Amino acid sequence: MKKLLTVRDAVPEDVESIFKLLETYAPQGIVLPRSREDISFFIKNFTVAICEGELCGCVAVRDFGNDLLEIRSLAVTPQWQGRGIGRAMTGAIIDKLKNTRKGWRLFALTLQVEFFRKAGFREVPKSLFPEKIWSDCSKCAKRHCCDETAMLFDPDDI
Repeated sequence: MKKLLTVRDAVPEDVESIFKLLETYAPQGIVLPRSREDISFFIKNFTVAICEGELCGCVAVRDFGNDLLEIRSLAVTPQWQGRGIGRAMTGAIIDKLKNTRKGWRLFALTLQVEFFRKAGFREVPKSLFPEKIWSDCSKCAKRHCCDETAMLFDPDDI
């Protein structure tokens, strides 16, 4: 019998599954679209969830330098939503950061405020992340009417 849920670092063989999962949500503006080439190039930034032997979730972490990291491309297949998979992947990222870095802050721009609040994030102004604004937000179709909320997990708050 297969283990119900495994969270692990992504490997090159996961690229196509990650691409298909993100393509489920990108047209709705829930996540930014990512090409197969981009996912492949940044595969070491991804964490995936495997449910009953199939990829059922993914999330990436982008390092902006100066101990600022962004959680992005967080998605769970529709049939597996509401079962703690997003929470498990987010928790795995936080645990990994706690064990591998001295100082860091992890943020997300999200429509899912309560999800991140329950994971220990707090709401903050987007202006705290000029790196994000210049790199991604300036190219986003919603840049002048952004409906996302900035959430921050700072281990110093614990």
